[in-house]
Formats: sequence, C-alpha cells, structure tokens
Amino acid sequence: MESTMLEMSESNNGLGKVEIAPEVIEVIAGIAASEVDGVAYMRGGFASGVVERLGKKNHGKGVKVDLTGEGIKVDLFCVMKFGVSIPNVAQKVQDNIREALLNMTALEADEVNVHVVGIQFENAKNEQEIEQEI
Repeated sequence: MESTMLEMSESNNGLGKVEIAPEVIEVIAGIAASEVDGVAYMRGGFASGVVERLGKKNHGKGVKVDLTGEGIKVDLFCVMKFGVSIPNVAQKVQDNIREALLNMTALEADEVNVHVVGIQFENAKNEQEIEQEI
C-alpha cells in the first residue's frame, strides 16, 4: 500500500482540497464486502491479527488497495460460506464495493478483484462428512 493520498477533484468550491488516504478505501471496501450474504469473513495478515488482539477492530483486513497511474485497484481476500454460488457472491461483492466507494468518496475503482481463499463449513461434522464422501 502506498502512502500517497487520493485527491478529490470533482468540486472546485475554492474552500481547499479533500484528500482520502488509501486506508480509508480499505475500510470502506472491507465493510462493503462483509455486508454481502455468503461472505464468511475476510482473510487478514499477521498485522491485522495483532491489531485485533489489542482490542481494535480492523475493517481493512483482507483488503489491499493499489493506487496506480490507471486508477484504484482493490484486491479482496475472503472466505465464502459453504453452499453459496461463488460467482454470484463475488459479483455482489464487486458491485457493493464499487457502489460504496462511489457513494462515500465519489471515486470509482478501476478493478475490484475478489480472491476466494477458503470455504467455511457450518461445523466440523459437516466438514468430516464431506471429506468422507470424496
């Protein structure tokens, strides 16, 4: 993640400029993704686990934002619930993130990539039954 700020240039009211940190986009994307039914949770890295153990909720975990010359690229790493249609849920996640970013920041994401890194089973018994069937 880069430390540059995104400058909003839509309104030119003479009051000054508005800048948005990439961390803000991570939080917005993380919350928007977690609102979609079928997403169990986002996968965070070591740092986000440490932050949560210290008592702070990290809504940006599992979200990576790259600011490139072409625009904003969002990568989301999530675990889906067992039994959902992964393509349908991923499409809803992409749509929800794009809409949330546009509504809250007036910025459009050029790419929203959903990386499904796991499946969450309802309980261990179901997981064992499925493994026996395979």
